[in-house]
Amino acid sequence: MAGLDEALAAADALDRCLAAGLLRPRPDQATDLAGLARAVAGSPLAARVAEAAEKAAAGTAGEDHFLALAAARTALLGAAHDALAARADEFTGRTRTDDTPPGTGDPQQVNLLAAARTWLADLARAGWRGIDHDLVGGAAQVVSAMLPQPELRRLATLLDGFAAELAASCPGSALERIPARRWGDLWARALLLTRPAATGRPAATGRPAAGTATGRLLPLGVDLHEHATAAQAQVHAVFEPDDGTAPLLVRASVSVPKPDTVVAAGVWQLLRPHLSLLAALGEGRSMHLDAMPLTAEGDLVWDDDRARPGDPADPFATARVALPTATAAPTAPLDRHPARLAEPVFLEGYTTRRDGDTLVLTTAGDDLAVDTDRIPVAGPLTPEAVEASGACIGLLRWDAGAFRLHPLAVETTVRRKTVALHAGAWAGGTTDKAGVKAEKAATEAVTVLRERAGRLLRK
Repeated sequence: MAGLDEALAAADALDRCLAAGLLRPRPDQATDLAGLARAVAGSPLAARVAEAAEKAAAGTAGEDHFLALAAARTALLGAAHDALAARADEFTGRTRTDDTPPGTGDPQQVNLLAAARTWLADLARAGWRGIDHDLVGGAAQVVSAMLPQPELRRLATLLDGFAAELAASCPGSALERIPARRWGDLWARALLLTRPAATGRPAATGRPAAGTATGRLLPLGVDLHEHATAAQAQVHAVFEPDDGTAPLLVRASVSVPKPDTVVAAGVWQLLRPHLSLLAALGEGRSMHLDAMPLTAEGDLVWDDDRARPGDPADPFATARVALPTATAAPTAPLDRHPARLAEPVFLEGYTTRRDGDTLVLTTAGDDLAVDTDRIPVAGPLTPEAVEASGACIGLLRWDAGAFRLHPLAVETTVRRKTVALHAGAWAGGTTDKAGVKAEKAATEAVTVLRERAGRLLRK
């Protein structure tokens, strides 16, 4: 794809500079900074980035200069996102709206935002190789002051997680490998969130609802993310408005903290009480929404009081009939990044084969690697089931320089009968032996933790 490799290479150049630090730049860092400036030379950022690159190469960059470098990096990855999204739209035949999400005018907490920028600038000067606990710990006071204020909580959460990740890697001089792209992403995003102009909405705020959704919601599948202390379920669905307008691709998400002892199907037990949509998904039902808040980016701000179970709805019927006509929502400027791509797709009539450890799906003459590592153990879907399948609902993602398929559900043949296996089949509960065992273990773990917490509070 023309220009894609060059855009990613320019972003990588800044990441190399951040790894080494910009307090005393070396000649090779000056070369990398000049390359970043050339990459955006034809954009409105050109003059600011050229000045910032010159100052950074001399070791005299200020906060505004680091902000310009972060903006250049974000713009390059945003351009890469747009090119890849256009390629995905060609593959799916999908159209998307191009309205820019609206901004709002809430007041900013200037001093706290300035303190956050100062800490992020200090990180850039020290570099990932130069971080230590004293430097990383400087974020704690800023985060503590931000968290009680809802309009700053988005940035506070990002800074808190970023600082914790850096702290776990201190001292930077001892690191064998630096996650340069990831830390560059977090640094640039946090820095831009300290400025209101970065997204067309106030810095650090959550996304406001752009309207409401009244109509039928048809779930396609659920993308489950699980970490040691947190879990998130994101349901992808097609929304059919009652007013007869075109169907939309939407998402509904829920995130919860979790003990590290709750694993596998037990995770659903923590998520289920916060999102009734999970039960509907597990039961194969649609839901009717009544004035459910909906952001301009297609995210439902879920409220159980505004949803009720509907008629049975087969996700594969939805994928075959409704998905091809659904319109995708635009992506917020700050969220335009190749890693954010997750386009719902439906494939059938393909063949599968193994290429070493990689499962490859061939459709219409094109090969598509299957990201089997993303299939959660908290459901009946397995890599073997995907390999034996004839139809698949999944998410088209971009990873390691290529599009990959993340399966959400497949149709396969078992004892001469076509059966559907869903990653979220156990979301609403299960009678499967493995699922029941995991849920029981989760119940016991949560009960023990609650008892211990109660004893500590009483003391």
